[in-house]
Amino acid sequence: MRQRAQGKSPLRRAIDVGLIGSIPALLLALVGMVDAFSNRYLLEESVSTGQVMLAVVALIVGYLAARRISLPAQTVATKIGYGAVAGLMVGLVLALLLFIGEVVGINLRKVLVNASPALYEILAFNQAPAVGMLLLALMGTLLGALGGALFVMPARLRSAIITGITVIILLALLRDIVKLVFQQYEPTTALYRFLFTPNGGLTKIGLLLAFLLPAAADYVWSAGRPTLDRRYHALPDGTQKSVRWVGLAVAFILLLLFPTIFGRFPSEAMNNVILLGIMMGLGLNIVVGFAGMLDLGYVGFFAIGAYTMALLTSPQVGGGMNFWTALPFSLLASMIAGIILGIPVLKMRGDYLAIVTLGFGEIIRVLVLSDALRPWFYGAPGITGVPAPNVGGMLLNNPETLYYLLIAVMGLTLFISLRLRDSRLGRAWMAVREDEDVAEAMGINLVVTKLMAFATGATMAGLGGAIFAAKLGSIVPQTFNLLISVNALAVIIIGGMGSVPGVVVGALLLIGLPEVLREFAEYRLWVYGALLVAMMLFKPEGFWPDEGHRRELTEHDPEETPQAPGPADPPLPPGTVRDRAAVARADIRATHTEDEAGLDE
Repeated sequence: MRQRAQGKSPLRRAIDVGLIGSIPALLLALVGMVDAFSNRYLLEESVSTGQVMLAVVALIVGYLAARRISLPAQTVATKIGYGAVAGLMVGLVLALLLFIGEVVGINLRKVLVNASPALYEILAFNQAPAVGMLLLALMGTLLGALGGALFVMPARLRSAIITGITVIILLALLRDIVKLVFQQYEPTTALYRFLFTPNGGLTKIGLLLAFLLPAAADYVWSAGRPTLDRRYHALPDGTQKSVRWVGLAVAFILLLLFPTIFGRFPSEAMNNVILLGIMMGLGLNIVVGFAGMLDLGYVGFFAIGAYTMALLTSPQVGGGMNFWTALPFSLLASMIAGIILGIPVLKMRGDYLAIVTLGFGEIIRVLVLSDALRPWFYGAPGITGVPAPNVGGMLLNNPETLYYLLIAVMGLTLFISLRLRDSRLGRAWMAVREDEDVAEAMGINLVVTKLMAFATGATMAGLGGAIFAAKLGSIVPQTFNLLISVNALAVIIIGGMGSVPGVVVGALLLIGLPEVLREFAEYRLWVYGALLVAMMLFKPEGFWPDEGHRRELTEHDPEETPQAPGPADPPLPPGTVRDRAAVARADIRATHTEDEAGLDE
């Protein structure tokens, strides 16, 4: 297949890229997203966000065409031309949809319910169908050419332009949250009226500022970052450590000010990110990322922690404890459940382990739903009246106050995860992940090591479940379904398997983004799925991977992979991943040389 593709002419390959790239554009139109976003304007009342989505597709297709077909001997105009051809294909496919629906008059709504007259009006830019088809072809060509031009631009300028475009689109998508944040204070309310129109679209000055300011900041940062990196690495170790602590202190202060700045809804979204994303992801990362044991029943421990908290605190079931008294029992119950699950699956690996743990999660949910245990767990209606945590006489029963408890607990779990990763037990987990047989031959007790992983991960899940029950004030069995386990697993895959910072990034992307886009109803899950697919295609190692996984997936040892002779690579700045890998290989070679010399003597 690759040889066949290479045998095609560049023009034919550009056409193929455009036709393939037109599929997302058709999907956006026919699933209803273009129509749904037609009332959300980007610029005053002239350009809707739905139209911008299609424009972004043509822009990306033009960039990819110029990138995939680029040859050293080609001129800049040729590369831009390939982008224009690919963008033209996107415009022609959309014009064909408009032609079939409006000119020919075929009723596509019998199969595609979103192929409505409103969609055709948007595609035709509220013009006659013939004019609309011509405009689609023209706009596709221009945007494809712009995408090709982005490819041939200097990297700094390209990054700045992409940053500016991204900020504009985010402002259009998140206009309600932006409005909520700006209208908390009178000065920012006046600024909002200056930047935005009453319908939420950006004014011309607002659009210009929203593009230029982030683009300029990105360009300046890209230009100055190498110098800052060199100066930072030239500092003494103690000074570098102080700089890192200052950065952490600034980040901590910003986290503390988050509810004050953004208000109730963003605070609730952040609470869900911390509780269902970061805390759950950190616990599962120990089992899957550190120890390499695929656990699909992680929600079971979450449910055990929640139900233990509810049974011990809710007046409905006769519980008289407060949150802090019942919390240790929730952690203990979850830890014991982790050990009980770990014992029978010690010798299982891979798919078999995943199936058994999946069954465990479903068993817990079915048990609390069963009629036999209804006198204790209250079946489908669940348990109500779970009291909120109380700190110093202040009841943490709203998103703003509960946020601070979650920040404290998140900091604790992050600290524990980082210390475990660098501990002797953490290294044992990673050895088991790489090869159980070799780890056992090196003296690692597999039974104790695996049980410790299950128990530690289950305890963190139980902690999240206990806080979750106190946060909602009630629990029902339907909450603890397989999707929670899948989400937690997706968080650590997106962020980077075995990476603690990656869990935070993955939670922000997979839990925070759908929460922020909740106003878009079912389309937020479409964005969720598209993000997963894009990540697997373009960054399989995750957005913030562990360095070991990064090297495995992105680097090749020149000693093992022969390469054709070519010009020498430029020297790498100290501290980069490849630089550290090269130094490590040089140390290994030197060690082997010394050992051989010692043997010869």
